[in-house]
Amino acid sequence: MASSNSYKLRCSIPGHEMDVRGLASTIFPEGAFVSVSRDRTGRVWLPNSSPDKGFTEMHCMSGHSNFVSCVCVIAPNETYPRGLIATGGNDNNICVFTLDRPQPLFTLQGHKNTVCTLSSGKFGTLLSGSWDTTAKVWLNEKCMMTLQGHTAAVWAVLILPEQGLMLSGSADKTIKLWKAGRCEKTFTGHEDCVRGLAVISSTEFLSCSNDTSIRRWLVTGDCVQVYYSHTNFIYSLAVFPNSQDFVSTGEDRTVRIWRKGECFQTIRLPAQSVWCCCILPNGDIAVGASDGIIRVFTEAEDRVASAEDLQAFEDELSKATIDPKTGDLGDIKMEDLPGREHLNEPGNRDGQTRLIKDEQKVEAYQWSVSDGRWLKIGDVVGGSNQQTSKSVMYEGKEYDYVFTIDVNEGGPSLKLPYNMAEDPWLTAHNFLQKNDLSPMFLDQVANFIIENTKGHVVGPAQPEDGDPFTGGARYIPGSSDDGQSFGADPFTGAGRYIPGSNPNPSAPSGGADPFTGKGAYSSAAQKQPTNIYFPKTDGVTFEQANASQIIAKLKELNAEAPQEHKLSADIVESLESLLLSVCGSNSAEAPPTLQQIDVLWKASHWPEDIVFPVLDILRLAVRHPQVNESLCGEAEGVQLCNHLLKLMRSESRPANQMLALRTLCNCFSGRHGRALLVAQRETVLSRAADLAAVRNKNIHIALATLVLNYAGCFHSRPDLEAKAQCLSVASRALETVQDKEAVFRLLVALGTTVASDETAQDLARSLDVGSQISKYSSVSDPSKVGECCQLVLKELH
Repeated sequence: MASSNSYKLRCSIPGHEMDVRGLASTIFPEGAFVSVSRDRTGRVWLPNSSPDKGFTEMHCMSGHSNFVSCVCVIAPNETYPRGLIATGGNDNNICVFTLDRPQPLFTLQGHKNTVCTLSSGKFGTLLSGSWDTTAKVWLNEKCMMTLQGHTAAVWAVLILPEQGLMLSGSADKTIKLWKAGRCEKTFTGHEDCVRGLAVISSTEFLSCSNDTSIRRWLVTGDCVQVYYSHTNFIYSLAVFPNSQDFVSTGEDRTVRIWRKGECFQTIRLPAQSVWCCCILPNGDIAVGASDGIIRVFTEAEDRVASAEDLQAFEDELSKATIDPKTGDLGDIKMEDLPGREHLNEPGNRDGQTRLIKDEQKVEAYQWSVSDGRWLKIGDVVGGSNQQTSKSVMYEGKEYDYVFTIDVNEGGPSLKLPYNMAEDPWLTAHNFLQKNDLSPMFLDQVANFIIENTKGHVVGPAQPEDGDPFTGGARYIPGSSDDGQSFGADPFTGAGRYIPGSNPNPSAPSGGADPFTGKGAYSSAAQKQPTNIYFPKTDGVTFEQANASQIIAKLKELNAEAPQEHKLSADIVESLESLLLSVCGSNSAEAPPTLQQIDVLWKASHWPEDIVFPVLDILRLAVRHPQVNESLCGEAEGVQLCNHLLKLMRSESRPANQMLALRTLCNCFSGRHGRALLVAQRETVLSRAADLAAVRNKNIHIALATLVLNYAGCFHSRPDLEAKAQCLSVASRALETVQDKEAVFRLLVALGTTVASDETAQDLARSLDVGSQISKYSSVSDPSKVGECCQLVLKELH
């Protein structure tokens, strides 16, 4: 946008029957754009060569059973070389179309309320936001992730161009930054619903809000600039290719063009709500509004509309009616207003508004810098919710009244036109249908009309069921405390049993299995691309133990424990027998009894400062088939899981966190344990992921092993949401984990997840996993890290 010309009307496109709610520039055909409307359709518009410099409808899409509220274009790929068009609607669905047929290619279902925003990213990734308070990540017709954390409607979403970052803006007044499915940062500053987001660069973005402000943010969290000019809700933003200038639209009937941080031009429309805008490849601006008309504005003189069309647009604008409560006109005192002579004085800035009194009418004018004159923008029709009983123009028709109805706190006001000759109940019914409101409001709206047409001023109707955007947020565990370093590996059998000791748990080098140290499994000799690392589908467990030292520590802590927590001699003996039973190599050893297992379960609830030897016994015991079945079965399994999750809280002791993770890993050794952890996958991995923040390499190794076991479990299953969580947790953990053994296991987890699964590979690419792990490709000590990394990168190539 190098030119400094003002934008003027290029053409008006009356292609929709109701509000135009979304616009997007298409990749194919060149110069075209797509619109969606409350009339339940989407339409593709192609520039034509006619003298009116207009657009021709080349394609109409239908598939939604209710209003269509948003649209985005998915970039071309080998399968769809012309790209795809995605639309979201009030039927809670997302329809995806090709340019070849009017019906959807496929429909994405999963949201529980209106889908009001869409954004597309690399590799076909689609991000959606909904009134159900969530955002969802879709790929290849599947929901890969659900982003939960907002406490009200998600009005805006955006996929940033780099680093696998995503943004969501909400009616809870916040913006959240997501990476690999996790909320990394929450931006606060807006004082009302966040309605729109727009990319400036890979590190900056814009937001707009019902609070009438636009904010410029760094992804680091800093708000670097706030822009003011709008006088009502701001609905949409679009950034010019120079990544500096932008366009905004809102409920104040305006399109505003911003250059160098200032509002350079204000264009008023003869429609109350200017819902959406997009910038076309040639720099023209397409705008959709509540009157169902798309208007295109241009700064190129050769594309400006004819003088007749410009005059028709100006005449239409001058006939509009303005409710002061929805604009920037303030309280109006008729006697204080100047006459028409006031228009002889030039304005101070483009878009400046001036009111004049013409006999018994109040007229509004706007200063146009490009034309050097005042343009009439409408007649002012009073200052309250109730209009005067003289004829009022609304959407080209005359009415006795045009009421402003506030249906909820999270959305814009709606207009309710009414003539005295009409049936108020039928008018109320039509109003509710048009605006997709619940029939339960019929009595309220009808009575509102009746009361207000008798001359009484009544407050705006309030829905009985409150704001539709306040669904409860899912519980999300708090992030872990930083800086904890207590608790190294106590389980190698070397030396005294002290959780703080620091023997190296990494796998021995040279001919040993990279996970267990067993067997002649040599990776050092494998210099060619033969993949010996993944997919790894058999569970990795923590086997090391020194039974005598574990029991000695248990007896020592028991002797020092307060009387109310002391274990009886029988209990200690039972635990010792159980430990020998599950650790003994002697096949003649008696199997654990149900009584011993019950004693172990009760003892695992010992006070958290002394329970770690019991947890160590539990970690070893769950490998035994009988213990695995007894503790991980349907009835008891959830209790075990919840107990271990409690020990993994951020405020728990690192030794307990580590042992709980290792116990979960060892549960994978039995059929019942695997079934339990598959069922509890979302909760377990979410809690485990938080432990990446604890600075403890043994916790990191246990965490990496848990992710690896999950990845192996789901490798041959078509559960894409589970694979997405494995990718997310592994990717997030790699940001903080330093220990090479933990890194290796996370790389194997990634490789196992994406191996032979193109959808999982696409998701990994969209999360930018490749660039995140590439630094490990040159690691030679241990060599397995570099080799495994290169193989994962090969899968993602």
